[in-house]
Amino acid sequence: MDAKPSLDLVRSLTDEHVLRALMEHRRLTRAELAARTGISKPTVSESVRRLCAAGLVADTGERTTGRGRAGSYYALAGDAGCALVVSVAPDGVVVEALDAYGDVVGRAAEDVVRPARPPQVVAAVEAAVRAARRGGVRFRTAVVSAADPVDRATGRLVHLADAPFLLGELSLQEVLAGSVDGPVLVDNDVNWAARAERAAAPGLDDFVYLYLGEGLGCAVVNDRVVRRGHSGLVGEIAHVPTVGPDGAVVPFTEVFGLLGLRRPGSTAIDVDALRAAAGSAEGAAVLGPLARAVAGVLAAAVAFADPELVVVGGPWGIEPAVLDAVVTEAGRLHRPVEVRAARVADRPELAGARDQGLENLRSLVVDACR
Repeated sequence: MDAKPSLDLVRSLTDEHVLRALMEHRRLTRAELAARTGISKPTVSESVRRLCAAGLVADTGERTTGRGRAGSYYALAGDAGCALVVSVAPDGVVVEALDAYGDVVGRAAEDVVRPARPPQVVAAVEAAVRAARRGGVRFRTAVVSAADPVDRATGRLVHLADAPFLLGELSLQEVLAGSVDGPVLVDNDVNWAARAERAAAPGLDDFVYLYLGEGLGCAVVNDRVVRRGHSGLVGEIAHVPTVGPDGAVVPFTEVFGLLGLRRPGSTAIDVDALRAAAGSAEGAAVLGPLARAVAGVLAAAVAFADPELVVVGGPWGIEPAVLDAVVTEAGRLHRPVEVRAARVADRPELAGARDQGLENLRSLVVDACR
């Protein structure tokens, strides 16, 4: 016979259901909590009493109106804290303060130069965090998206050869340690974008997310999990061998130099020049070699990851002419693969990091009642 759960466990689970219902619906009466959770009214009332005593839930002072006995509305206590969400990208640093309801209650942005160096990025992050901390908000956890490889063991941003953005290594965990009470999670922007895409497409369990912008990136999702590899460098595709404009085998990143599509004095891809070239009357001279190079990278991804499909994102990756050319070339591969544009086009890396920040914050609030 299975052992009955202990009274403490039952109370803990009840408190969790009540807290999560309040996070989802902002304010509820005890009767509404019972209806939302499927827990009896007396049990919910006891849970509310415990949570109020623990300082996790508070009576809002509002009452129901109309016929019958008035009910009190309850909500999370005012000091539930926030999650800090940070994006470090070539177009600047963005910092958001996210409360347990999922609302952005503070936001700030700072420009960075390109290519960036660690001291400049640190200064921009610290300035944005100060600006986003409105009313002395408490940051209980942080999630960081960085447009650079992230070492899995240390969380440090790693400088690789030909990196177009950050020149040097940097620990954003150390930078944020004085601003955040709890854990700081750091991952690269393409992995966060892939998580956002997965959330936007229920049932999408196995795919490759190809990011095509100033930099080149890839995320591999198997069984709904973003694969990071031994050191966190899964998807660093810049140096994957592919076919160049003249048919020779070259690293993927070199294709853009050979096509004259790099920013002056940088390995960063000139997105505006690429778009202009792709949309010109002579666009085939660029689109053909470009699509064949991308397809060469996809062939490697298909061989090693066996995805259901390939999702293409990034500023020039979702350009219709580029995407159409890539779809055509991907269909000619030895193992053809479906290719489509990303559904989350507006700052997908920030959307993915924001979702994780909210999940982490809510878990911390729930853990406080145990």
